[in-house]
Amino acid sequence: MKAQHDRAGRGGAVWVLVITSVAGFMAALDNLVVTTALPSIRESLGGGLEELEWTVNAYTLTFAVLLMLGAALGDRFGRRRLFMSGLALFTAASAAAALSPGIEELIAFRAVQGVGAAVMMPLTLTLIGAAIPAERRGAALGIFGAVTGVAVASGPLIGGTLTEHISWQWIFWLNVPIGLVLLPLARLRLTESYAPKAPLDIRGTVLVSAGLFGIVYALVNTASHGWTSPVVLTGLIAGAAVLGLFVRHGLRAAHPMLPMWLFRGRAFLGINAASLLMFLGMFGSIFLLSQFLQSGLGYSPTEAGLRMLPWTGMPILVAPVAGLLSDRFGGRPVVVTGLALQAVGLALFALIIDPGMSYAAQLPALIIGGVGMALYFAPAASLVLSAVRPEEQGIASGANNALREVGGALGVSVLAAVFAARGGYGSPRLFVDGTAPALWIGAGAVVLGALAALLIPARRAAGHRSPDQGERPGPDGDREEGRDPGQRKARDPEEPGPHPVAV
Repeated sequence: MKAQHDRAGRGGAVWVLVITSVAGFMAALDNLVVTTALPSIRESLGGGLEELEWTVNAYTLTFAVLLMLGAALGDRFGRRRLFMSGLALFTAASAAAALSPGIEELIAFRAVQGVGAAVMMPLTLTLIGAAIPAERRGAALGIFGAVTGVAVASGPLIGGTLTEHISWQWIFWLNVPIGLVLLPLARLRLTESYAPKAPLDIRGTVLVSAGLFGIVYALVNTASHGWTSPVVLTGLIAGAAVLGLFVRHGLRAAHPMLPMWLFRGRAFLGINAASLLMFLGMFGSIFLLSQFLQSGLGYSPTEAGLRMLPWTGMPILVAPVAGLLSDRFGGRPVVVTGLALQAVGLALFALIIDPGMSYAAQLPALIIGGVGMALYFAPAASLVLSAVRPEEQGIASGANNALREVGGALGVSVLAAVFAARGGYGSPRLFVDGTAPALWIGAGAVVLGALAALLIPARRAAGHRSPDQGERPGPDGDREEGRDPGQRKARDPEEPGPHPVAV
């Protein structure tokens, strides 16, 4: 009888892993799948650089600012129920995006996609953790991470192939049959679970959403209005002021969505600053280079996606080696080296970019950048979780995921603003004139990320506790050994656990 129960449990765990991994694949894929379709979308629906930026940023921004709220909603109202709701919304928004008659409608439905992903994605690992025993959970999480990694690597290629051989609308139609299959499977195979004490920080969500929207809106409008225009200055100043209120809220609230006291630890501050700057430089560069390969060099969408694989796909090959290096030497030197290599790759591309350049000339920069990306990704999640206590890992993982998405949105906006100031879409030469300085900015951001990663304390010998995991400041600034602000205690078994790394 026990053997039959164990077999049933294993079967249920397999279903949970399959459902959550496929859902995670869809959400991760939609971060980059649109990049190689941007020239075709511009040709089909019209619009300029600003609209193309919002086509990407509408998804990443809503994903980022609602990620931790989505996790809390699932914990409070039912993880399976909210997972299915997010999946249904994501699927419906994908169909609506494919049917969009204009660029404004596409941007709106991309934002709705981001809302669905923000509700769905944080609950994937919670569902895995509830269904799979601790002794098998590491292997399950490794499979989940590999699947989402493949989604990131294959995004430009899948987007390019569908755009060239069918139409750009199929980068969104692809999600619909998958979602329709997953929904009944989730209803039948996932078990409902709750953490009814999970706090909801509506005020924090509103503040961070308004602040980031103001800054991104201002950056996107620099091309048409200029840096000193009232629209741009108002957006930058008001957005920064509202983000200041969000920081103040995170310092004073009892249960903020992003507790600012976490950043008093060097390890947590270092890895999160590095993550934000890495995504700023990388995501903004992918946004421009995926278009350069088509508009500047004349490659088809499929050819552009294939030629980006040495960069976006390198983590699949190098990650196992990076993991071994991290185990032996610690995460900090691997992350710093990875960020340095990513910066070198971007800088090399900026040096050699030209409308007539061959693919052989591009390859070294793509490979160096890809190796750097792999060295960063492999130990990053472990560094985030090791920077905090076990009961803090859920909020720490959610914060890191959100900051990475914010970095991506800012990267597209900042590098596109540089591109618009120095170049444009008028000719391949004009495209190069704008892309080269933008790549230098991207490389500089990643260099700053490497410097930020140096804040992470070096690995200590076994048995030595990191100072970042010792005393924590109390809500009034006093030192409290082993306690959080607001009388923090060990996590209740029904409280939310770690949430996934969203790519």
